[in-house]
Amino acid sequence: MGVKIIKIANEIAASEISLGCMRIWSMGLKDASKLIDTALEEGINFFDHADIYGSGKSEELFGDVLKEVGIERENIYIQTKCGIRRGLYDFSKSHILESVDASLKRLKTDYIDVLLLHRPDTLVEPEEVAEAFSILHSTGKVRNFGVSNHNPMQIELLSKYVNQPIMINQLQLSLAHTGMIDAGLHVNMRVDGSIDRDGSILDYCRLKNITIQAWSPFQSTFDGVFLDNPKFEMLNKKIDEFAKKYNVPKEAIPIAWILRHPARIQPIVGTTNVNRLKEICRASDVNLTREDWYELYRAAGNEIP
Repeated sequence: MGVKIIKIANEIAASEISLGCMRIWSMGLKDASKLIDTALEEGINFFDHADIYGSGKSEELFGDVLKEVGIERENIYIQTKCGIRRGLYDFSKSHILESVDASLKRLKTDYIDVLLLHRPDTLVEPEEVAEAFSILHSTGKVRNFGVSNHNPMQIELLSKYVNQPIMINQLQLSLAHTGMIDAGLHVNMRVDGSIDRDGSILDYCRLKNITIQAWSPFQSTFDGVFLDNPKFEMLNKKIDEFAKKYNVPKEAIPIAWILRHPARIQPIVGTTNVNRLKEICRASDVNLTREDWYELYRAAGNEIP
C-alpha cells in the first residue's frame, strides 16, 4: 500500500513517516542513492536534516543524491534545522540567515520547505528571529517554519513576534520514552508519571495545529534502542505478538504505535539500512486498536492509574 499521506499543520501533504538523514553522511553516493530511492518507492516524500549532521556532510551528500537519482525537487519536502553551534545555541538573525544560505548551498537547492530552530536558545531575541524568518520567507529561501525540542511557552514567545505560523515541533517520543503522554494520564497524582516536564506539550500542539515529529522512535530514555534489547523483555514479547497478529515485521509495530495517536504524529526514522526501512514502512498498513495501543504502552513498563 505504501506510506500514507498526512497534512502537517493542516497544510503540507507529507508522508506520515519521514526519513531522518542524520547518519547518511558516512554512506557512499551509491548506497545513499539506493536508500533515498527506496524511501521514495515506499511513499516517503519528507526528508529531515540539520546543519550539524555530519558537520554538514549529510546535507551535501543528499544534494548529490538529488541529482544522482534524478529526483524532481517539487515532489519532495526537505526540512533542515539550525541554531546549534559548538558549545552554545544561537538564534540570532545573522546566524539563522548564514545557516540557511550554507544549507541551501550544500543541499544544492533554491529553497527549503521547512526550517526548524533546533534547540531552545535561552538568549533568544524573538524580534531577531522574526526578522530572519521574514527575510527567508519573502526571498523564497524558506517556505515554512517550526521548532524542535521546544515547550509551549517558548513557542508562545516566538509566536508573539514571528509572522509565519510555527507548524512543527520535533520531540523525542517512543514506546520507551513516553513522558509527554505519561503526564496526561497521571493528572492530579503524586507519582513520578504525573511530573509534567514538557508543559503539556502534546495537548498544546494539538490545540495549535502544530505537528509533532517524533525523533528517535526506537530509542529508550536511558538504555539505547529497545528493540531486541533484553532490558525490555516484556515490550519485545508484546511487539512480536502484534507483529504476528498484523503480519508485519516487528520494526513496524513501534512506528504503528506512534501513528495510532490521534495527534497525527510524524515519526522521523533514521535507519540507513534499506531492508529495515522497508520493514518500518509497513507500519502504514497497521491500524492498532485502542486495546492494542494500551497493551504496548503497559508492556513498556508504564502503569495505568
